[in-house]
Amino acid sequence: MVEIAPDAKPPVCKIIDYGKYMYEKKKKEKEAKKKQHTVNVKELRFRPNTDDHDLEFKTRHAREFLESGDKVKATVQFRGRDMLYTEKGELLLLQLAKSLEDVAKIETKPNMEGRRMIMMITPK
Repeated sequence: MVEIAPDAKPPVCKIIDYGKYMYEKKKKEKEAKKKQHTVNVKELRFRPNTDDHDLEFKTRHAREFLESGDKVKATVQFRGRDMLYTEKGELLLLQLAKSLEDVAKIETKPNMEGRRMIMMITPK
């Protein structure tokens, strides 16, 4: 016995096959889950002295990720003496964001986390 409308006067109940009821309930939940879109985070890694051609190549990949609805996490990895060029890494990330501004917006501005500078970009 399953209660259908508990607020009605008198409450409405129905006698059904419980196994069938649970099967249909799971089926509806699975169908609802199928229509959901999960947002993935794709990561692009750079070094402070990344060349222009390499930057263009990675920008193309970032554009594809953003158009498919994914977020992009751009990181600049600093090693050893590269820590002297943190402003060069920040300029690199801002240049990436500027070239993608027609399809994306900056979620978090470039900031240092240890030896990495990280910036998050989301689709518009």
